[in-house]
This record gives sequence, structure tokens and C-alpha cells, in this order.
Amino acid sequence: MGCNSDQMKVALLGYGKMGKVIEPILLERGHDVVLKANSIQPASVENIKGCDVAIEISQPHLALQHIQMCVEAKVPIVVGTTGWYDELEKVKDLVTRQQQKLLYATNFSIGVQLTFQLNKILAKWMNALPQYHPEIEEIHHTAKLDAPSGTGITLAEGILENLDRKNQWVNHSSSSENELPLTSVRTENVPGTHTVTYVSPVDSITLQHTAHNRQGFALGAVLAAEWLPNQPEGMYTMQDFLKFEI
Repeated sequence: MGCNSDQMKVALLGYGKMGKVIEPILLERGHDVVLKANSIQPASVENIKGCDVAIEISQPHLALQHIQMCVEAKVPIVVGTTGWYDELEKVKDLVTRQQQKLLYATNFSIGVQLTFQLNKILAKWMNALPQYHPEIEEIHHTAKLDAPSGTGITLAEGILENLDRKNQWVNHSSSSENELPLTSVRTENVPGTHTVTYVSPVDSITLQHTAHNRQGFALGAVLAAEWLPNQPEGMYTMQDFLKFEI
């Protein structure tokens, strides 16, 4: 994954901790960061226009505003903020009607995307092994606003899609046969740890992804931003970009 040969003008819609990690990766790969939107310099349709792509990494209450601005400005947008997915169908309709481009992900880390796929495969295999009971734990820094994390929810949905005996996740411990417990822990200085555990009377099987820093997420977001402008109009996920098949 070497440097991208096509220089892009990029808008960073959100310039907090993650934005400050993404920016040097963009510069190293030869791109121009022409807008760093924050509370002092908020994003607008006018200052987004002329950009080749936007990367949205702000807060849930701002994400929908930024998406609407990019659609109006006709700028492809990569969205890393979570916590707005209850409006996903409305966003899909907007992007489709306006013939624009949007890629969204609960986590841009390539390692997390691999974990998502392994999680689905393991859940499918567990259909034949009812003695194993799954549970998920997600641990993040105390500044994370949403709980459970979007990554935790994606893991839970991957299990529900493939494990017939579970039909809903709950954000607490549960011994119910049909519920999948997804617990959230907030502690200082943890970029993100997600653990899927299957427990039986005789053993446990664990699938875990531990982020050591924010670099993996940041690089994945940049790679997605380099890919999206060259795609047809529509809604995309990291699976479209990485083309994992199981």
C-alpha cells in the first residue's frame, strides 16, 4: 500500500484526536488537506466545494449535517463517525437520489475488518455446537461518546446473521438462550479492544482484536478516501473496498 499517485484535495470534517492522526498520513501520501473543520472553523457547503473527497470523523450529532453538506457540494464522503445509524436508510435515500458517493464503516482498521470476517465464519461453524455460548466485550477510552461501540455492534450483527440460536444483542450480561450479551467498558487510554468469546462447560474460545494506537484506523480511512472518488455513485462499506469473500 504505497503512496497514491493521484494528489487529492481533502476535507477533514472533524479535527480532534483522530483527525490529527489522519492528517500526517494524508500528507505523507501526497495529498493536500484544504479544510480542517472544527468548532472554530465549522464545515459549510461552500468550504467543502472543490474538494476531491471528505473524511468525516467528528461526533454523531454532526455527522448527518456533514453528510448533507457533502451531498449538496457533490463531494464524495468517507464517514468514520458512528452513532447515527438509526438514520442510515434516510442517508442511503439521499445519496442515491442525488447520485453521490458515500462510504461508511464502524471501523476502518484492516485488522478489524479481518476480525469481522473471522467472526462470521466462527459463528456459522458454531451452529452445529450448541454447547458454546457467545458473548462480546468492547473496551474503549473514556472520551468515546457511544456505547456500545459501532465495532461491537458490527460484531454482534455478524453473529446474529450466522448463529441461528441468537436473535438479538443486549448491552448487558445475559444468560438468555436467544440473547447475545455485548458489554461495554470505558477506561483511560484504551484505543479499542474487542473480544468475542464462546464459552462451553469444558473450555472457551476467544477471538480478539486489540488496537495499539489509532494508526490502523487512520490509514484505513485514507485508503478508503483514495478509492471512493473513482467508484460509481452509491453507498459503500469497507467490504466493498476490501472485497472479502466468505
